[in-house]
Amino acid sequence: MMGQDLAGVSFVIPCLNEAATLPIVLEKINRVRKNELSDRSTEIVVADNGSTDESERIALDHGARVVHCADRGYGSALQGGIAAASHDVVVFADADDTYDFLEAPHLVAELERGFDLVLGSRLDGNIHPGAMPWLHRRVGTPVLNLLINVLHARNGNRVADCNSGFRCFRAAAFSSWQVTGRGMEFASEMLLKALKSGARISHVPISLHPDHAGRTPHLRTWRDGTRHLLQILLEAPHFFHGSGLLLWGICWAVMLAASRLGTVSLGFAEVLGLHSMMFAMLGSCFGLTLWSTGLLLSVRSTAQQRSYRAVLGLGEGALFWGATAFAVLSLAFFAVIVRRWAQAGFENLALERQTLLLTAFGANGILFVFNVITAHLLKQMAERPPAGPLQSR
Repeated sequence: MMGQDLAGVSFVIPCLNEAATLPIVLEKINRVRKNELSDRSTEIVVADNGSTDESERIALDHGARVVHCADRGYGSALQGGIAAASHDVVVFADADDTYDFLEAPHLVAELERGFDLVLGSRLDGNIHPGAMPWLHRRVGTPVLNLLINVLHARNGNRVADCNSGFRCFRAAAFSSWQVTGRGMEFASEMLLKALKSGARISHVPISLHPDHAGRTPHLRTWRDGTRHLLQILLEAPHFFHGSGLLLWGICWAVMLAASRLGTVSLGFAEVLGLHSMMFAMLGSCFGLTLWSTGLLLSVRSTAQQRSYRAVLGLGEGALFWGATAFAVLSLAFFAVIVRRWAQAGFENLALERQTLLLTAFGANGILFVFNVITAHLLKQMAERPPAGPLQSR
């Protein structure tokens, strides 16, 4: 007996044309059910994602229950399989036999120590030769781990292997996380929402085996890696808020100092000249773009930074008059410079710093106003009920 909690266990396996390896996986699971988990109720749910080979027949022959998931995608298959699971403890891994289901009891035992989610950590376990490309092992997964831990981990609840596809969790907890991903980003979204909800997460070292000869992996390195990265950033508007405001503030401090002090010699370099102002102007636009990205991501969020709440809470009247006031102010500034230029006979005018400062003000303002308008448009779209079918008379 592995623990005091004798809750049943559902094994969920996403499957798309895995006839070559599915029998091996199912035989391992049945061995675990017969031996280590013989004292509890267990089941196997094969979430078929449109297989055209013998996968369904093989699953039924090995005592599994087959659930058909019409929507293609790794996440879609898992969503369907988890929804069909009968027990609160769920274990899932791929049907390609790269994860060893004989190690599943270790994940279940760890879960029963009081955790909501247990990840099988390949990086802490035994990665067999050829099982994981160098780029995945040394760059991709460690970088994504770092991003998740910096942006999302709280109270020491850190992640050791965010891309592991061997997981054990409580179905009730999973339901509360409200995971919606349908593709490979499902794995990252599940983990991020678990972290944000305060779920208790642990890790167990596992082994990883190479693909069987002749099998074509479903994973696409750059496509799926980008989907994971985008999902991590999608859940982190606070990152865009903080980094954007910091960069924007630094760049404007440089421009104001340069316009006030002029070129300053530091011994090894001349700073705060026109070139410093030009790069600072570019940086201010980039900083504002970062901030605006977080604003757009926050449209549907209930947990918003203070500045996002203020902007999204603007009424249509305040939005209109604010944009109008900015346009009038910018035109007034330009008119002053053009007037000074006209008084000099439209010859070269030594107002480079003032012109750069005004250009930065105008560029930042235009970027800000249009992103705020875009955010309000998205907000209105989100608040509108979906259009129903047209009724014929």
